[in-house]
Amino acid sequence: MSTERTAEDEYFAREEIEKQHKLAKQLAGQRAHHEAEALKAAHWHKCPNCGNDLQTITFKGAAVERCFHCHGTWLHAGGLEKLAAQDGPHRLIDAVINMFSRTP
Repeated sequence: MSTERTAEDEYFAREEIEKQHKLAKQLAGQRAHHEAEALKAAHWHKCPNCGNDLQTITFKGAAVERCFHCHGTWLHAGGLEKLAAQDGPHRLIDAVINMFSRTP
């Protein structure tokens, strides 16, 4: 009878360990989520270049973030494609490529 008692105790001990493991995993996920939210709040609408506030402006129908301190400009997702579509099929993309290409 003592072996049955030991097997039963082991079963409940394993169940408790698994329950604690799931709880720890859940708490770690919540902590990571809260840390990501806090980081986002600390940097929301801040210039990644100088840290000053960004202002949303409309440029050729696309919303862009502009820093009036360092004059940096950031596009939202899809903003470059929207601007490129307005300038013709390859005009804007060609200009961007030319900025990074080397001239001999």
